[in-house]
Amino acid sequence: MIDIPDQISTTWIAAASAAFLAKHFLADFLFQTDWMAGGKERPKGWLLPLAAHAGVHGGMTGALFLAVSPSLAWLGLADALVHGVIDRMKSLAARRAAVTPRQAPFWWLFGADQTLHHLTHLGLAILLAAAGTAA
Repeated sequence: MIDIPDQISTTWIAAASAAFLAKHFLADFLFQTDWMAGGKERPKGWLLPLAAHAGVHGGMTGALFLAVSPSLAWLGLADALVHGVIDRMKSLAARRAAVTPRQAPFWWLFGADQTLHHLTHLGLAILLAAAGTAA
């Protein structure tokens, strides 16, 4: 079980939050290739590009936990799975609604997708900060 203390260091929570914001920017924008971005949106053949993209997220999350609390590095796999599900649901919703970047509902979906990713990262940042505070 993961122990979250009643009090977490402000420094740790700020650092962990910043680390996950940076991780998300890198993995979702800089390290996501055209093959990943386009491939995960296809009606068929989407699984491998999506798995690669989510794997980058999971690997980076795992690395953050390895640096602070190696016993929690498995959370990288959890992050990869959650990230993949969120991205797939956004893709299916966008296809079902037949929206494009020229339409507001596309951006609503994009915003919902990013918000869900950041909420996931908030939870992970709390766990990372709790582990760092306990160390």
